[in-house]
Amino acid sequence: MLSSVIHSDQAISVNIQIMRLFTQMRQWILDHSELQEKIQHLEQKVDNHDKNIELVFSYLDELSDTQPTTRKPIGYKN
Repeated sequence: MLSSVIHSDQAISVNIQIMRLFTQMRQWILDHSELQEKIQHLEQKVDNHDKNIELVFSYLDELSDTQPTTRKPIGYKN
């Protein structure tokens, strides 16, 4: 817009720099959006791992709460 109002070399170069900045900003946002998606994917994996670990601990608690059954001793009887 600046170069269309002011017809000078400096206005044109400023306008070009502004356009380059906008394209760099757009590229930066796109690059970081991919990283954000990867981070979200890893967070979902970690959440799944947490749930699985909690499940394992609950199973271990259930096993430790059960009373051991009396077993016949192995071997020869006297």
